[in-house]
Amino acid sequence: GKTLTGCANDLHGPYAGPDGWIYWCKGAFAKQTYERDGKPNFVTRAAHIFRCRPDGTGIEAVMTGGMDNPVDLVFTPGGEIIFTTTFLQHPGGGKRDGLIHAVYGGVYGKVWEVIEDHPRTGDVLPPLSHLGAAAPCGLARYESDIFGGEYRDNLFACCFNMHKVTRHVLEPAGATFKSTDSDFLVSDNLDFHPTDVQEDADGSLIVVNTGGWYKLCCPTSQLHKPDILGAIYRVRKAGAKHVDDPRGLKIDWLKATPERIALSLGDARPTVRRRAIHELTKHGDRAFPILEKIATAAFRDRKPTDRFEEIARSSTELRRNAVWVACRVNCDFPLIASIHDSDDSVCLAALHSISLWGRDPNVATVILQEFLFAEKSPRIRRAAAEVLGRIRDRNAVPELLLAAGRLEQPSDRFFEHALIYALIEIADPEKTAAGLKGYWPATRRIALIALDQMPNGGLKPEMVAELLGSNEPVIKETAAWIVGRHPEWGDALAGYLRSRLTGQALTEADAVELEQQLAQFAKSTAVQELMAKALGETQVSRECRRIVLRAIARSALKEPPAAWTAALTDLLKGGQGGLLEPAVVAAKALPAAKTPDQAFGQALVAVGGNADVLPAVRLTALAAAPGRLTNISPALFDFLSDQLRPEEEVSLRSLAADVLARAILTPQQLTKLIESFQVTGPLEADRLLPAYKESADESLGLKLIAALKESSALSGLRIDSIKAAIAKFPPSVQEQAEGLYLLINVNAAKQKEKLETVLAALKEGDIRRGQAVFNSTKAACAACHPFGYLGGNVGPDLTKIGGIRQERDLLEAIIFPSASFVRSFEPVVVATHGGKTFNGLLKGETADEIVLATGPKETARIARSDIAEMRPSTVSVMPSGLEQQLTTQDLADLIAFLKNAK
Repeated sequence: GKTLTGCANDLHGPYAGPDGWIYWCKGAFAKQTYERDGKPNFVTRAAHIFRCRPDGTGIEAVMTGGMDNPVDLVFTPGGEIIFTTTFLQHPGGGKRDGLIHAVYGGVYGKVWEVIEDHPRTGDVLPPLSHLGAAAPCGLARYESDIFGGEYRDNLFACCFNMHKVTRHVLEPAGATFKSTDSDFLVSDNLDFHPTDVQEDADGSLIVVNTGGWYKLCCPTSQLHKPDILGAIYRVRKAGAKHVDDPRGLKIDWLKATPERIALSLGDARPTVRRRAIHELTKHGDRAFPILEKIATAAFRDRKPTDRFEEIARSSTELRRNAVWVACRVNCDFPLIASIHDSDDSVCLAALHSISLWGRDPNVATVILQEFLFAEKSPRIRRAAAEVLGRIRDRNAVPELLLAAGRLEQPSDRFFEHALIYALIEIADPEKTAAGLKGYWPATRRIALIALDQMPNGGLKPEMVAELLGSNEPVIKETAAWIVGRHPEWGDALAGYLRSRLTGQALTEADAVELEQQLAQFAKSTAVQELMAKALGETQVSRECRRIVLRAIARSALKEPPAAWTAALTDLLKGGQGGLLEPAVVAAKALPAAKTPDQAFGQALVAVGGNADVLPAVRLTALAAAPGRLTNISPALFDFLSDQLRPEEEVSLRSLAADVLARAILTPQQLTKLIESFQVTGPLEADRLLPAYKESADESLGLKLIAALKESSALSGLRIDSIKAAIAKFPPSVQEQAEGLYLLINVNAAKQKEKLETVLAALKEGDIRRGQAVFNSTKAACAACHPFGYLGGNVGPDLTKIGGIRQERDLLEAIIFPSASFVRSFEPVVVATHGGKTFNGLLKGETADEIVLATGPKETARIARSDIAEMRPSTVSVMPSGLEQQLTTQDLADLIAFLKNAK
């Protein structure tokens, strides 16, 4: 009789659990709203699987995560939850969506700020399987034997993007499962989009195909196709035996006695078993005797007294379903008795039921004596720990700490999670702190994390700092994890960090850890001063100063500390061997100061003008210099122009274009720069245009328009960028530009013709040559797109793109990059109060700032207080016009390579 209301977006369910509770899923989201005074209010919400008591009196979260959408869930025979999700992690390495075992209190990826306010037991829990960009939808557990015994309890998942249904065979692996994955039903029709799969009463599978109408957020259905109808398919096993009365319609359920109904709990027909659970539950208290009889029938020292007990003893299915009935009718004895059952699934069902209700105070004693330390399976021990945590039994704390000694290997992350989460729920800091003196490192680890995560745990930064130098890897790693979650501890840890910088030589792992810690605590004034002093102290090794510089580059502060800019200025002026490049990189990463440091800017410009310095370092220094560059010498101008050549690295070309675009050039230099439009690619041509926005010279404007008409990057130019660049030129230039705009629009039609031409030539593409094109500086694909463990991180991951997109899709994405955007890679336009406009991909955001990727290796950090407007962009960060840079054969080879990427 209760009504649950909430956000309809990303809400999936309800699902009926075997325990009688109601389950549903909610996706994660981050939303920014603006108050009337213009101040931003940043709101985030994690993803959850919730459950609600049948009477509507309580709602609780089972699982928390940063994934976009938990989509569908099923229950194992023992009542454990397996679910599919989209965006389990940020796309990369061919991974994105996943299949997950949801344990109580678990926190899963992706890792971003929405999960930070939830109790953690260490790193996020791993998935059962990575599905790639599958867009998983429906999920089903196969319950009958019609396909064969090897199919029973297999999972079937619909992969919308991949046009298939996959099969997942679960096997116990420690305290969780492992999944063996294979394709079950696959279509080569691009408009086949399976969205649901269910087992019918006769053991066949029903598969729902949506057809072609849906196109939102799907990289394989960019076209709206309402004429492509969906369908419902039935998958049968050839020669399968006929199932008589699969739904049990011949059974007179109204007249059946509780004992007769109970026999149907072990029926071979899944639908009949579920009906029996429902009907026996309706008998309420009258079902108690038969449930108690079933529970005791399996006792080893008890001989069956009648035929019914013989059946119950031999049927795991019947005993397990009796547990689910007992859970629904509030019958305690069968639940407590069933935790002694010889079958793990029956024991798990009983432990799960007890954890939901926790009514009997004596159950903790039984579990402590028989489950945490007995020779039970890891999954049983994990479930026992969950019960102890949920009933808040403080007497269990020493036993939970002691049980950590059974962690034979750190990889049993799920049992460790259950122990820590139980300690967090019990929340007894005094008893938990005793674990810090435990014999086993695993005991000390779970005590440390539990104290850190429970309310008023009393863990002090000084105490954790001492453990950062532990010679036990697991304790050192745990202390580092805890410290990394407390940026407010910076002042207290400054002394420890100094000892690391001035102490013994660091291993490679130590160096990485120290860099992360310095960056994490960079908001602390004490740590800022420590880092600045370290850059100028001779007793600090050169390698440690490099660590400091890398930490500065990662710090992401809103305002650069004056001590840092002063220390960097000294390094830039000194040009000390081995430190100049990381110093320049650190300077480039710092946000712009409200009041620019003139000495700092002059030092960067001096590095940029030094011909003895590597080109990449010079360009980075010039790009980092605050304000607009003035008095560009002929030698420096020639150097910058040379970096625009197609054979140079894409990162150098982009930097050179950005430096020239914001420099104050002479009329002669602007005229000479026009020549560069003959060789620049589409990535740089658009970025050079702002160099002309302050000019009004008619002859210069006419020359610019003429050069753009002949440019090989013409199709990659944006009309709005050209208009902004020539806004101050006289009407004669504006008139000539109209012809240029017409060429750009006409060229789009020619591109479509080119598409058909190249499609016809694709059969001649060579995969190996295509790999060379992908990694070439001319195409620069690898500069933006991750592929396997290599490549950039701006564009979508292409590791498995051949399994998601077809030839035409791939070619259209190259030629028309702004025609459609893959979800999570939609560009945005950000206009600031200072008049600057940025077009890029949102790569990170906090309550204070956003981070845009504006190019292969360029990012822009924009304070939210500086944002005048932020809106979706219609222009891709990937430039159009790439086909002008490549031959038809190059394109055919590139498509062949991408098609083979599966």
